[in-house]
Amino acid sequence: MELLEGLDADTLVKRFGPMPAERVVWVLRQICHFLSEAQSCGLVHRDIKPANIFLCRYGEDYDFVKVLDFGIAKAADDGVASETALTLANVIHGTPAFIAPEQALGVALDARADIYSTGCVAFWPLTGELVFMEETPMKLLLAHAHSVPKPPSAKTGLPIPTELDDLVLACLAKDRENRPASARDLLERLQAIELETSWSEERARDWWRMHVPQG
Repeated sequence: MELLEGLDADTLVKRFGPMPAERVVWVLRQICHFLSEAQSCGLVHRDIKPANIFLCRYGEDYDFVKVLDFGIAKAADDGVASETALTLANVIHGTPAFIAPEQALGVALDARADIYSTGCVAFWPLTGELVFMEETPMKLLLAHAHSVPKPPSAKTGLPIPTELDDLVLACLAKDRENRPASARDLLERLQAIELETSWSEERARDWWRMHVPQG
């Protein structure tokens, strides 16, 4: 197995708090490259979440992102879901806090399910909070299926560009027709966001050396 040095996004935010918007965009753009490759192979990851987004030092690269755990990835459904006759436990795959509405409802999936989950992932480092806070997994599934999320800017005092706020909400659209159509589409929209400052390799290197020094 490949040895990676770094932290997953879940641990990183729990330990150090929310990231600045420019770093989140940096990370999301790399996630899009992974998802675009998966989509080109006709695969839906189905479990995009911060714990599966690994930020690492990779040689001289810092904040180099790896998307992990394709263990429940499957081919995108074409038309009516083939799993509708299975039990509920076998239909719903994924993590309740980051699951797309169509996953929660057990209907046909395509790559836009991963786009929704990526919106949930973006919400976490921007705010340090989940999109929905519920007491049980079932309530989380229902929230993702039916509740309207608040924008990330409503959950944090950190500055978030309006374009990024709007793009996260677009990813979280209940109707997948209203989400970015693909990872490539999402990447292009991320690249178009104007940021007051940029996250660079130098900033990433300095952050890692300050917060997670090598032994």
